[in-house]
Amino acid sequence: MPTAVAAPFRFFPLQVVRTGRLGPSLLRVTFTGPDLRSFHSLGRDQSLSLFLPHPGQSEPVVPLDREDDWWQAWRELPDGVRAVMRSYTLRALRRNPDEIDIDFVLHGIDPDHSPALHAARPGRPASPAGPASRWASRTTAGDHVLLLGPTVADNRAIRFRPPGDTDLVVLWGDETAVPAASAVLEALPAGTPAHVWLEVPHAGDIQDITTEADAEITWLVRHDGAPVTVDAVRDARLPPAERPYVWIAGESGRIKALRRHFVSERGVDRRCVTFVGYWRRGMTEEQLRVTE
Repeated sequence: MPTAVAAPFRFFPLQVVRTGRLGPSLLRVTFTGPDLRSFHSLGRDQSLSLFLPHPGQSEPVVPLDREDDWWQAWRELPDGVRAVMRSYTLRALRRNPDEIDIDFVLHGIDPDHSPALHAARPGRPASPAGPASRWASRTTAGDHVLLLGPTVADNRAIRFRPPGDTDLVVLWGDETAVPAASAVLEALPAGTPAHVWLEVPHAGDIQDITTEADAEITWLVRHDGAPVTVDAVRDARLPPAERPYVWIAGESGRIKALRRHFVSERGVDRRCVTFVGYWRRGMTEEQLRVTE
């Protein structure tokens, strides 16, 4: 079966190896596959497209036999047949054996009623749970998915690209961006000054992040589901820097407000602000894709 798409991306058939809880809202799924030796990435905020089966399907339905025309053919499939596509961040890549980790946000999932969670993702916070959260909460070892990922380590789906003369890295992300922000922090060179805000629904979602950067990490926990305002960022005192680089990812409305803050109120060069909307409040990924 043809699996190649325009370089440097291609399809990788994967199987679930294991799952593990990271907190009330977060689940890590580890995958393997026979072709993962051809998967290459520098990490950081590497974006991936994950294709998931519907309940009752043994594997996701993507018309790979259409080769370069697979996208249009996939869109023309009936809603209940066409594989669910969601964008996620690569959390980790390991060799020997070849494995990747993807972290899912389990919005709208009651962990006390999820067999997969008892056994033990830029998902998006919403209620009721979307198809990707439902899949992640129920998946077990051996389940099949399809991944569209890079075969070249430095590729266009990596957005975190600070200039070489950056003297301060500033990060903000909600729970959908925690995997990307964590991978970025792990990749920063030793001693890099960094100031980080990560917003999560529950205190139990706070994670230990290993980094050699000189990073100040502030976890913001929402109360009663209400988003933490930009005031937490606006009121913070940043280390002095002449050439800061800002990376903001998460809900589209929030990142736009934060971008305005950094550019207009703090005077950061807009060319040194990377902002990525992983989701938009009140919209599914399908609806968001239509508006882009």
